[in-house]
Amino acid sequence: MATRALWRTGKKLALVSTALCVGGAGATIATSDDPATALKLFTAVPIRLVRDAITAASIVFDYEYSLWGLDEGSVEKSKVKHEVHLRSARKLEELCFRNGGIYIKLGQHVGQMDYLVPQEYVETLRASMLNRCPVSSYDQVCQVIKKELGESPDKIFSEFDPTPIASASLAQVHVARTIDGQKVAVKVQHTHMTDTAAADHATVDMIVNTIHRFFPSFDYRWLVDEMRESVPKELDFLVEAQNSEKCLDNFRKQSPHIADYVYAPKVYWNLSTSKLLTMEFMDGAHVNDVKTIQRLGIQPKEVAKLVSQAFAEMMFKHGFVHCDPHAANLLVRPLPSSKRSILGKRKPQLIILDHGLYKELDFHTRANYAALWKALIFADATAIKENCVKLGAGEDLYALFAGILTMRPWNKVVDPSVDHLVIKSNDGDRSELQMYASQYFPQISELLRRLPRVILLMLKTNDCLRAVNSSLLQASSLQTFLIIGKVSSEAVIEAKSFQNKSLLCWLNVFLDEILLEVRLFGMQMALWLLQLRKSLAWR
Repeated sequence: MATRALWRTGKKLALVSTALCVGGAGATIATSDDPATALKLFTAVPIRLVRDAITAASIVFDYEYSLWGLDEGSVEKSKVKHEVHLRSARKLEELCFRNGGIYIKLGQHVGQMDYLVPQEYVETLRASMLNRCPVSSYDQVCQVIKKELGESPDKIFSEFDPTPIASASLAQVHVARTIDGQKVAVKVQHTHMTDTAAADHATVDMIVNTIHRFFPSFDYRWLVDEMRESVPKELDFLVEAQNSEKCLDNFRKQSPHIADYVYAPKVYWNLSTSKLLTMEFMDGAHVNDVKTIQRLGIQPKEVAKLVSQAFAEMMFKHGFVHCDPHAANLLVRPLPSSKRSILGKRKPQLIILDHGLYKELDFHTRANYAALWKALIFADATAIKENCVKLGAGEDLYALFAGILTMRPWNKVVDPSVDHLVIKSNDGDRSELQMYASQYFPQISELLRRLPRVILLMLKTNDCLRAVNSSLLQASSLQTFLIIGKVSSEAVIEAKSFQNKSLLCWLNVFLDEILLEVRLFGMQMALWLLQLRKSLAWR
């Protein structure tokens, strides 16, 4: 019975795919700015669609057939489920790489979702999606540059390395020198992206909706909606250039105390278009390359603090947030103006790359989000519920929302101990998180459907930052939570003063600031005592 049902599922997927092939490919050719190239894609698009359908049906069949008849909670079922998860993750990985482009971005996003997908998917996709992106040929790169700037690379630049130093889902980067000798990084969009983007969106949408129809608890439609909105912006490199300049301008105007510690490459506007971006070349260590960071005389814990500070300022004060801060997009170098300390250490500067994906938080969303994080840091259960509800989680799922944000169960979220949000990087913690993800999968899917998309992007940003923090410190850090608590509390105080400028409000704000400093001082003292106790125990 199950086999016949699954066969019908696969057959329906294939039929829908075939129907969509003709319409999707035809639309691509009709709307393309290069009909000749689009015509070549006519044969490729149907293959991608059929490939999608076969992979989806194969994964569904594997789960149902392999787990059929096994007792829930048994050791045998756990072992078989682990093997199916691993096989399915590899199938999804292969599909993403073979189709490329938007599929790789989808795989990158899924690889960050510790709170929703099994660990086998997280580990498989996270390990490969950032480091093994497809590469366009040098001939294709020359075609893009000639089309965008009117000449071949050797005419535009005094030097141009034909081998890219990095390749991502949408583009790749080449090292070059301008005519006046400036070393630059040239980001060139993959040639197929413009023509396949619409068809890829249609196919991913079809697969996700079909699976949801047969398995209602599997609801990733919100992710497809978000990608449909964000990818066109990411494909316009002039938007990315504008975002990078706005990001630095926000730090200079709203966060001058750390503005020198955050940097983005200078844009060469005369050598940039919507599909080609020429930027200042940056030397630095990737944020997860701990050994190189240490060789530069920089302490990883200082980098972790800077990353937390910079993104807390973006989220809670600027309301303009870089939503793709994975390790490949963050570099670290010594602060140019700093000198080595007596111990040979230098201060870090964070270099932020790839400014294609930003989200703006309106005043009320930003204020409520800051108030929520303030409540989480100080374990204020009443304020946690209040602000979760304001952000759309509802009276029934607010505890789950708090748990996803912190990756902690509710009893830990409201624990008054100073280190209640710290995650130990061990198998016990990971097993606990996966258990909750499995147990509450339908509720998590419903929560993600219910939340505003801008908050979903904040979740993705948190996931990326958590992974960066873990690579730097091998665990989450109480110090970074103190930074988040301080910045979010300051943002809440600023929001109060902005909304009400009366003398009484000013007095309340002044008292709030004093109370904040007292609470943070108490937490700092508790942190120092914890570190002292660990040091004494070690000795």
